[in-house]
Amino acid sequence: MKINPKGIGSFPRQCAVLVLASAFGIPVWAQQSAPPAGDSQSAPPSATQQQPSPESNLNGPKEGFWGHVNPFARKKWVQKRLDPINDRLTELDQVNAKNARDIKDVDARAQAGIQQAQSAADKANQTATAANGQAQTASNTAQQASGHVDQLNTTVNGIDQYHSVTDLDIAFRPGTSVLTSDSKQKLDQLASGLTGRQGYILEMEAHSPASGSVGIQSSERLADAVKRYLVEEHQIPVYRLHAVALGNAQAQASTSGDENAKPMRIRSSSVHVRLMENSLAAQAAASPQSAAASTGAVQP
Repeated sequence: MKINPKGIGSFPRQCAVLVLASAFGIPVWAQQSAPPAGDSQSAPPSATQQQPSPESNLNGPKEGFWGHVNPFARKKWVQKRLDPINDRLTELDQVNAKNARDIKDVDARAQAGIQQAQSAADKANQTATAANGQAQTASNTAQQASGHVDQLNTTVNGIDQYHSVTDLDIAFRPGTSVLTSDSKQKLDQLASGLTGRQGYILEMEAHSPASGSVGIQSSERLADAVKRYLVEEHQIPVYRLHAVALGNAQAQASTSGDENAKPMRIRSSSVHVRLMENSLAAQAAASPQSAAASTGAVQP
C-alpha cells in the first residue's frame, strides 16, 4: 500500500476535528434527548417559548447553546436591574434622614419644654419661699400687735386700779397741829421710799376728837401740816397728795384688814397716811418700801 505523503499531515487535524465535534455533540444530544424533571408529561413548549425575541436578546442576557444564562451580561442590563434597587435605597435614606431630623426636632422641643418647666418651677418655688417668709413676718407682726393690744387693754382696764402698799398714823399733841420729832421721822422714812417712784398717791384722813365744825377745822389743820412737810422737805408733788378732814367722824380701822370691824372712836388728834400704788404705772419703778407693821409704824 502506498501512503500519500500529502495525507499524512491532514490526518491529525481530522482526528482533532472529530474529537471536538464529539465533545460538542454529546451534550447537545443529551440536552435534547433528556427532558427536564417534572416535565415528562407536560406539553412541549411552544415555538414562542423556545425562541427568544430579538428584543430580549438585545436587552436581556443572551443564552448560549448550553441553555444557561450567559455569564457575560451587558452592563446596561445590569444597570437597569440595579436602578430600582438604588432608587429604593435612596428613598429609604431620605426617610431615615427625615425621621432623624424629626426625632432631633422633637428632642430639642422636649428639652426646651423641660427647661422652661424647670425655670417656671424654680420661679414658683422662689415666689412660694418669699411668700412664706412674708407670711411668717406678717404672723410675727400680728402676734406682736396682739400682744401690744392685750397689754394696752390691761393697762387701760387697770389704769385707775390702786392697791395699798403701806400706811401709818401721824399723832399730834392735844390742841396743837405741830409735828413731833417722832412724826417727822415716820414721814421721812415714808418719803425716802418714794424717790424716783411712779404711779402712787398718798391718801390722808385727818381726825380730831372735837365735834362739829370745830373738829373739822382742827382736822384740816392737821392734814395741811402733814402735806406741807412732805412738799417742803421732800418735794412730793401736790397732785399726789389727797387729804380729807373728818373731824371726830368714826371710821373703819385702817390697819385691821377686817371689813366687818366696828368703827373706832376718835380719842386723839391724828392723820392716817396710806400709800396707794398703781401696779401698771409703777411696774418699771423701784420696788416699794416694805409695808408697815400692823401697828402702823414704818420700818427703817
